[in-house]
Amino acid sequence: MKKWLLVGITALTASAASSVVVAEAKQDFTLVNKTGYTIDQVYVSPNATDNWLDDVLGQDVLEDGQKANIKFHSANEICKYDLKVIYDDKEEVEWTDINLCEEEKITIHWNKKSGESSATFD
Repeated sequence: MKKWLLVGITALTASAASSVVVAEAKQDFTLVNKTGYTIDQVYVSPNATDNWLDDVLGQDVLEDGQKANIKFHSANEICKYDLKVIYDDKEEVEWTDINLCEEEKITIHWNKKSGESSATFD
């Protein structure tokens, strides 16, 4: 399991994002839940580490159809990250080596037929 020193990542739900002004970092992205299920926890961590940062959702969850704006500290220069989501049934899925300096949106999908999660990157 990954844990790492905090580099200033926060998540803002769509409703909270309008009331908070945060300087944009090149790694900022929107995470969209299109799984049909609730995502309980989201971890984003530099690819070069073996440890996860704190849950960027904090005490919140990401319901199906919702999105969260993941914000980084603007002085952060790291581009390659790993992403882990944990569903409310404790199922975990990870994606590695995501270049967040190039991606603005990550959409998580669940394929009921195959029983697998996938992600699209925009």
